[in-house]
Amino acid sequence: MRSKFLVLLLAISLVGNAYFVLFGEQPSFEEGQVQEMQTRINSLETENENLKTEINQNNESLQSYASQLESYRSRVFELENGSQICPAGVEGFATLQGPAVFQKVELERSGPFIQQNVSEEGALLNISVEIQPGKGRVLVQTTPLMGTVFQDAANTAVFVAENKTGRQMSSSDIIFSITAPGEIPEVDGPSAGALMTLLTISAIDNNTKLNKSITLTGTIDDKGNIGQIGGVLEKAQAAKAGGKTLFLIPRENSQLIKYRYIERNLGGFTIVEQKPEIVDAKEYIEKEVGINVEYVDTIDDVLRYEK
Repeated sequence: MRSKFLVLLLAISLVGNAYFVLFGEQPSFEEGQVQEMQTRINSLETENENLKTEINQNNESLQSYASQLESYRSRVFELENGSQICPAGVEGFATLQGPAVFQKVELERSGPFIQQNVSEEGALLNISVEIQPGKGRVLVQTTPLMGTVFQDAANTAVFVAENKTGRQMSSSDIIFSITAPGEIPEVDGPSAGALMTLLTISAIDNNTKLNKSITLTGTIDDKGNIGQIGGVLEKAQAAKAGGKTLFLIPRENSQLIKYRYIERNLGGFTIVEQKPEIVDAKEYIEKEVGINVEYVDTIDDVLRYEK
């Protein structure tokens, strides 16, 4: 009898729950809250992609340093055994503007809450290299102060430039200067590696004059390959605003993801979603930004455009 009574109570409970699910009042969400949640989700997805890119770049830096270390050990062995005369110090200078992306944080009050909006903007940095007699040091001077990844890119740039020119920098100091406008906060990243390599080769190779209407972005590895970067659209906009006519980007950035906003009604309120679409970066940037774009794979490709 007791078991039948429990079964009856269970049946009544299930029927009651079903009634409230089907006919009960559903929780309501204001449209602003839904859009705020969607904005936060989109921001987290973007941050996740940036972190994935950063991890890949750090792994590439580790591999590059391992290769450089082995090469430098071989050179030290040659010098210690007198098989190679220490070369005379090289002198030179080169400068070029390069694009970078920085995060802009704005605070917006919504009732009792303060919402933080993070956006990315592009800007041109003044990047130069000076080579003078010294002890083989690679130095980076930045204004404002920037992260340590610029040092990694500088070391790899010098390594590649030595291989391309056949000149050793063991008796020279290479000093990179990176200056950003005062309103730009700290930026960091290896995306200036290809440009720094170009500058170093130019400074070594009889101070070859560079084409100031060209700028580029891309990482560099120890073999001279140019790799993927982030913020290519913002960098293209900065290059255009700075008067550049040709923007060289890594071929790995040939696909650009754009988002199309779609609104749909659900339960009496509107949900705004972003639908990703893949477009060709060169075609999109040339049409929407108005600057010529070419893909590059290696530092040799960059050098061909500079001649």
